[in-house]
Amino acid sequence: MTTRILAVEDDERIRTAVRLALEDEGWIVDEAASGEEGVIQFARQPADVVLIDIMLPGIDGFELCRSIRRTSDVPIVMVTARADTHDVVAGLEAGADDYLTKPFAPKELSARIRALLRRARPANPAHPRLVFGDLEIIPDEGKVLRAGEELHLTKTEFRLLCELAQNPGRVFSREQLLDHVWGYGYFGDGRLVDVHIRRLRTKVEADAANPRHVVTVRGLGYRLQP
Repeated sequence: MTTRILAVEDDERIRTAVRLALEDEGWIVDEAASGEEGVIQFARQPADVVLIDIMLPGIDGFELCRSIRRTSDVPIVMVTARADTHDVVAGLEAGADDYLTKPFAPKELSARIRALLRRARPANPAHPRLVFGDLEIIPDEGKVLRAGEELHLTKTEFRLLCELAQNPGRVFSREQLLDHVWGYGYFGDGRLVDVHIRRLRTKVEADAANPRHVVTVRGLGYRLQP
């Protein structure tokens, strides 16, 4: 099936350039010029990947991201004109899987989308079922349960948890997790990992402030407590 991408961008020139670049990859591109249009378009025709500009008229990019996340775990890329920590972290906290800073090259955007599409599930899971206390992970079914109740994780959160769970007790650095989970050339931007770890803890831990499963190893990285 052909990949469908929803691009939500109020600048018509940028939106057209993005559409043409992605159509050159053979993907179908739907467009929206505002957050409100984005909500309507996604409800009418769900996409495989959503690109959201942060600075949108009306409903801004953060709220649009949260709105989509309430019903879908579709991969979301936030697009920002600034690389400052506030915008990036706020976008990731809203539920985005990744971010791009303007201006960006079409090849970089295409590479990010291809990587996102590869992350639906970990390939060839080594264990059909992993149990850590009240936490149960079923990689080949894409399920995570805590105390018997199924949790809703985004695709990236699920991949991150599975990467840790397949190697219980092993400490992963941020750089290793960026490589294994996000799967392409980041250069030490640990914000992606740190924010997703925080989001993951709010879902898999009974007390996210005092994690029992996903723990920090100071100065080294993260591990899943066996």
